[in-house]
Amino acid sequence: MGKTLEIRWHARAGQGAVTAAKTFAEAALGEGKYIQASPEYGPERAGAPMRAFNRVADVPIRLYGQVQHPEIVVVVDPTLLMSEDVLEGTGGEARLLVNTPRSPAEVRTAMRMTDRKIFTVDATKIALEEIGKNFPNTPMLGAVARLAGQFSVDSALVQVKASLGKKVPPKVVDGNLRAVQRGYAEVKGEGPDGLG
Repeated sequence: MGKTLEIRWHARAGQGAVTAAKTFAEAALGEGKYIQASPEYGPERAGAPMRAFNRVADVPIRLYGQVQHPEIVVVVDPTLLMSEDVLEGTGGEARLLVNTPRSPAEVRTAMRMTDRKIFTVDATKIALEEIGKNFPNTPMLGAVARLAGQFSVDSALVQVKASLGKKVPPKVVDGNLRAVQRGYAEVKGEGPDGLG
């Protein structure tokens, strides 16, 4: 039986985490993977903490329900690091990806973590520079695509273009595509190779 990669997204309502999780799933599906994507909402208001989930595998996924033990935890809003238990259910090999200008070492110190691998990307800065608005979901999608290694960044770009192409002007689509590429390229990790 093949391994199922589980991902949990932490964000605030309105930051696009559900869209990013769906796009992640569609990109993996486009490369022949089996996928799941689902949201979990709390109070339905903008700014409220929420979660989204992904599962991806090379074989059919027989597990349903929420992701309880994610291998990758994505924190779209860094304020949630102090108000939510983002590490709930994770083991020592889990990877934590945070939207922050801080380095992985700084996040490790602030969270007093001794295990787990930490990655950071300044998705807010990328979104503001490329899209002109604080929608960090597309840069985070690029970073998650790199960490997960389940599909190419090109597959993510195809899905973002398909998803946004009917909803927003071409200029906005292009900005989001650049944001995905930058998120993929600019994610930083601990270790000599930057993604160790």
